[in-house]
Amino acid sequence: MQDNFTCLKWICNRDCKLNIFLQDTIPKELNINVSNSKIRRLIISGNIKVNGVQCRLPAFIVKKGSHIEAFIDKDKLFYEKKPNDIDFVLKKDDVLFEDEYLIIVNKPAFIPTEKTIVADRLNMHQCVVDYLYKSSPIPLRNPPYAGIMHRLDRETSGTLLFTKKRAINPAIHNMFEQHTIQKSYRAVCACIKDFNANRFNKDFIIENYIDRISASSAPCKMGIVKQGGLYACTKFHITKIKDKLFYVDCTLLTGRTHQIRVHLSSIGLPLVGDSLYGGAKGFEQLNNRIMLHAHSLEFMHPVTNECIKVIAPLPALFE
Repeated sequence: MQDNFTCLKWICNRDCKLNIFLQDTIPKELNINVSNSKIRRLIISGNIKVNGVQCRLPAFIVKKGSHIEAFIDKDKLFYEKKPNDIDFVLKKDDVLFEDEYLIIVNKPAFIPTEKTIVADRLNMHQCVVDYLYKSSPIPLRNPPYAGIMHRLDRETSGTLLFTKKRAINPAIHNMFEQHTIQKSYRAVCACIKDFNANRFNKDFIIENYIDRISASSAPCKMGIVKQGGLYACTKFHITKIKDKLFYVDCTLLTGRTHQIRVHLSSIGLPLVGDSLYGGAKGFEQLNNRIMLHAHSLEFMHPVTNECIKVIAPLPALFE
């Protein structure tokens, strides 16, 4: 490891998931708040060893007595640039579905899903907690519970699900793991010179294996790999082509990091504003964001067994 990396070592005192163990130990060791997303990125980037073997799986079960090493660049771990997030208060009109078990909201762009290292940075989780607190029919002594089940990138808008009862977490987590929750997105893309539209019908599928291809010290960038990686499959439908822009509906059949962005860029059709994957610039009318919107969620409610389909209306720039 490089000179600026600090090596921390522990012996695990119980059987648990690797990310849970690190969430409990790293903040205490370094005496600083570390977000769950930072912990996951630390693992996925290859900076964690279990019994001397590199482990990139946050959910890996660590056995009691295992030796765990964490190689941490403190400057990068402690520092997180605070972007120009929007000011946002969740209102009733932003709630797409709510019952005693779940709440699904329409997340705007330019706000992170969860808490980051910047302590006072607004995030959707806190917005949901504040909304539930204020809308409770009875006075609450403590903030209500809101469980984070999945995440959207800061610039991605649309459907975002939280649980209101811990007891339902395993069922919802399993749905996301088994991909029985259908997630559909709308992407706006601008073709690059090597894109051949004649190769594709309006409906097509991309399936391959993707893995991290950037260095652990660089921003996470995924790519298609010939060996290793995780299987990824996405269904696409080109809804229209207008003003040199492609409007594409995307249905995830697996849930890999940056999956839609990687798949579309791999065929020469990257998302507008997605500079990490070669997305075109110069479309100022699109607000200089990554043009991806989580349009809908569809699943069987694990308690009521009802089919729930929730749609976040398309922002004007996505139509």
